[in-house]
Amino acid sequence: MRLTTIKLAGFKSFVDPTTLHFPTNMTGVVGPNGCGKSNIIDAIRWVMGESAASRLRGDALTDVIFSGSTGRKPVGSAMVELLFDNSDGLIAGEYASYNEISVKRVVSRDGQSQYFLNGVRCRRRDITDLFLGTGLGPRSYSIIEQGMISEIVEADPEQLRNHLEEAAGISKYKERRKETESRIKATRENLDRVRDVRDEVDKQLEHLKRQARTAERWQALKDEQKRKESEVKALQLRSAQGELDAHSAALRKADLAIEQQLAEQRRCEAELEAGREKHAAAAEHMNGVQAEVYKVGAEIARIEQQIQHSRELAEQLERARVETERAHAELTEHVAADRQRFEELGALLAESAPQLETLRGADEDAGDALRIAEAKLAEWQQQWDAHAQATSQAAQAAEVERTRLDYLDKQCLAADQRRATLEAERSASNLEDLGQALERLGLDYASLREQVDLQSAALDERRHVAEAALEAERTTQSLLSARRGELEKLRGRLASLEALQHAALGDPGAQARDWLDRLGLADARRLGESLQVESGWERAVETVLDGWLEAVLVDEPGALASELATLGEGDLVLLAADAHGVDASPGTLAARVQGPAAARALLARVRTAESTTQARATVDVLGAGESVVTPDGEWFGRGFLRVQRGTGAQVGMLAREREIREAAARIDELEQELAAHEDTLERGRQERIDAERARDDAQREIYAANRRLAEVGGLLQSQRGRLDSAQERLQRVAAELDDVDARLLLDREQVREARGRIEAALTHMGELEQRRQSLDAERRSLLEAREEARMNAREARDAAHQLALSIESRRSAVASLEQSLQRMHAQLAQFDARRSEIAAQLAAGGDPLAGLEEQRQACLNQRLLVDRQMVEARQAVQEQDAELRRLEQARHQFEQSLGEQREQLADLRLREQEHRIRAQSLAGAIAEAGFELEALLEALPGEADPMQWQADLGDLEQKIRRLEPVNLAAIQEYEEQSQRKNYLDAQLNDLATALETLEGAIRKIDKETRARFKETFDRVNIGVQELFPRLFGGGQAHLELTGDDLLSTGVTIMARPPGKRVSSISLLSGGEKAMTAVALVFAIFRLNPAPFCLLDEVDAPLDEANVGRFSSLVSEMSEQVQFIFVTHNKATMEAARQLCGVTMREPGVSRLVQVDLAEAAKLAGAA
Repeated sequence: MRLTTIKLAGFKSFVDPTTLHFPTNMTGVVGPNGCGKSNIIDAIRWVMGESAASRLRGDALTDVIFSGSTGRKPVGSAMVELLFDNSDGLIAGEYASYNEISVKRVVSRDGQSQYFLNGVRCRRRDITDLFLGTGLGPRSYSIIEQGMISEIVEADPEQLRNHLEEAAGISKYKERRKETESRIKATRENLDRVRDVRDEVDKQLEHLKRQARTAERWQALKDEQKRKESEVKALQLRSAQGELDAHSAALRKADLAIEQQLAEQRRCEAELEAGREKHAAAAEHMNGVQAEVYKVGAEIARIEQQIQHSRELAEQLERARVETERAHAELTEHVAADRQRFEELGALLAESAPQLETLRGADEDAGDALRIAEAKLAEWQQQWDAHAQATSQAAQAAEVERTRLDYLDKQCLAADQRRATLEAERSASNLEDLGQALERLGLDYASLREQVDLQSAALDERRHVAEAALEAERTTQSLLSARRGELEKLRGRLASLEALQHAALGDPGAQARDWLDRLGLADARRLGESLQVESGWERAVETVLDGWLEAVLVDEPGALASELATLGEGDLVLLAADAHGVDASPGTLAARVQGPAAARALLARVRTAESTTQARATVDVLGAGESVVTPDGEWFGRGFLRVQRGTGAQVGMLAREREIREAAARIDELEQELAAHEDTLERGRQERIDAERARDDAQREIYAANRRLAEVGGLLQSQRGRLDSAQERLQRVAAELDDVDARLLLDREQVREARGRIEAALTHMGELEQRRQSLDAERRSLLEAREEARMNAREARDAAHQLALSIESRRSAVASLEQSLQRMHAQLAQFDARRSEIAAQLAAGGDPLAGLEEQRQACLNQRLLVDRQMVEARQAVQEQDAELRRLEQARHQFEQSLGEQREQLADLRLREQEHRIRAQSLAGAIAEAGFELEALLEALPGEADPMQWQADLGDLEQKIRRLEPVNLAAIQEYEEQSQRKNYLDAQLNDLATALETLEGAIRKIDKETRARFKETFDRVNIGVQELFPRLFGGGQAHLELTGDDLLSTGVTIMARPPGKRVSSISLLSGGEKAMTAVALVFAIFRLNPAPFCLLDEVDAPLDEANVGRFSSLVSEMSEQVQFIFVTHNKATMEAARQLCGVTMREPGVSRLVQVDLAEAAKLAGAA
């Protein structure tokens, strides 16, 4: 994989679209300081996903957009695109099949950044993933910029480890491990939540299981009750079937009578049909006579129309003869005029032929002159091209010298600045300040240690608060679950009671329900729902008001009397809902009841007794219409005794109504309590979240404090190293000053030589300028001659062309006239023939009108005859109409009689239908209950008594009531909760399996990471030990691990140049640090070569000998790795196989210039 092309537009100083090609593995980027060379490195880093503005030498990411210059306006966006040759398939995955891969990034002024892969928009993550494991990236070891040398060498162990991980290709393993850890954390949280939910479901299942068993027993009794009710209906159906058979026999007899009546009606209808046939025959005869009348009338009209047509035809022939004579005369005149024009055009064509030959000769002469002028101009162009090439070569030579002179001037300036810097450093050596700084760091370290201890105590306190809040939340949750269980139980009980109450209130019938709905009383309350009875007296009120409890309460029953006519079948009681107007006497049943006045009036004459004995004693003193009742429902009166013992749907209705009201009230209380508990739970949850957030904040604070403590500790250790190395640095500064003075003297001598070569090149360029002016004057003369010859040739060609067009036009006109004359002669012949034809028609016409008049008179006589026949036929049709009316009247009488008999039959059928509907209703009720009629009847004994079956139903009702209240929803809820528990158990198993799988994946990743890292570390260490002596000409260096855990241990580099005993890498000089970093980077490259390596003035701090060794090693490595380096060093330039020059002729705008490598090699050799 190689970087082949970089495209920039609007990026920093490269405002214009610029393309850089890299055909070789050794490309040097050269140019003066500040011209924008390093912007190329920034562009590559930026397009590969760099998001930190400081890494791009800016304050914001939009700083990479060209911000304008003295002669340019700012642009709105920046674009950089990298093209890679992936023919070796280094990029795997979905892009492995692409031989070329394009990576592009675009940013606009609004800060919106877009990435593209092969022209398709993508995420920054996709760009990062594309280069994972290749050694490429915005901060990888493949990009070494100014200042990064010291970063690599002086990096902390963790940062240096990151470079080795990238080289080992395990950065993608770390990313996968991080994602897996996040999944493990989420899985464990889900596991805890599912366990909590399952425990809660287990508690609910125990409670629901008991309720479900009771509900099942209740349901079994209800099923038996339903079967008993169906058997009663089957007995009733058997009785109803006999009545239905009797009505069916009567119905068959009535059908026979109707059949006899129908036979008489059919005879009458047969006579009526015969009369209609006779009427149709008479009508058909009349229609025939009418047709004859129409036929004679049509013939008369046709003859009269033919007389009129003969007169019009004679007039048309005379007009045609006159028109033909006029057209013949006009056509004769046109023929004479066209013949004269034909003769004139022939004379003009004979004159034009010689003129055309003369003009064509002049055209050929002008063309020869034009070709001569163009040949002379082409010869001049060859001379001009040779001059331009010479001028370009001279300008290139001058540009090379200028570039070299600029470089030498900057080298001198840099040497002066370096000398001044070294002098300032020597004079500003402050060992005392370093000691004071070390003392301050010690105080800071002690202060931070105390702060960490205080924050640890605060963290413990916040942990206790969070745990207490969590415990309170769990307590509230348990209480809330208990209340919810009680609420669900009450709702089930209320639903059961309401269902029983609805059944007890009875059904007035479908027609009665429709009647109530039409009057807006469908939802009106029943009396049983409106009474409030003193506790213990419900059975007494039910016994007395039996049949009234189903009454519908209305405002005024009398006002509905007018609507009773619209009420069909049904059993309905209406009662006034007004509760005022009746004062109950003490000791009566009305005194123990609150409700509508009409109901209390019914109870006002009923006394109450606490026991049967007291009631029997009271009977003797009762007045007229009075009675007495006990709490058990024993109702005594003069001459009657009524006892109700558990039979009938209305037993227990009032007690059940009171229980419904109490359950509804308790449900309202529980809902309010639930709302309060939920509010408390929400507040507790928020308090717990706040406490946990405070705990986490404290955790983060103590983590930050510990990190700051470690940083200060590192600074303290580093400051001690600086204090130790300050003295050694002063010695090196003195030695470096001597080197700078010697190099400055050599560079100034080379500046004088370069200026001399520039003056010679400028003199040669002046001579070329004089030659250019002479060639320019000659060119103007040749252009004028060619233009004149071109104009003469054009005029001669246009004259010949115009004459040729005129001749061709005349020839076309002659041909057209010939065709016109032939056509007009043919038309004259046609006109002559037409005149002869018209004359013949006029001669043969004669006088046809006399014969037509005779025919019309004969038709008029025929018309009188058929009119008389029409009168006779119409009279016969009228007689037949009278006969039909008589027969129709007779048939109507038969139909009237038949209708009366059918009404009687309908009455019989209605009564039969009533019995049939009753039987069907009973059968439908049996089928709706889920039983088969035949099976029920076969199972019933022959002596089955409906009264005995009713008694059995009463016993079942007592058993059912003893089981109530029943939560019917418990069975379904128990099944649902059981399914939910099974689902939760399966979830727990799945989560446990997933957790085990994820932990296994972590172990596998860790194992592969350790193996890869250990292998990479050993191989890079060997590479450093080998390359360091080559670059330094001796000495030794190696890598060390800071810990035993290969997953987290840091890496340090130890270096010892030849002849030195250095205890810390920070004590090395700038050049030694650079060489050490190069040794490390090249060792990594030898292990896992990245596709390319970017070096930004890495050789700047190196002396001449080290530059030679550096260049030699880069050339050797370029066989496997593509190098792109920015340099000012002539020896490094000489090692490059391609040079890209960057210049800034226009202030603030960078451009590329071509550099002659051969000339650059000469200059480097001469220096």
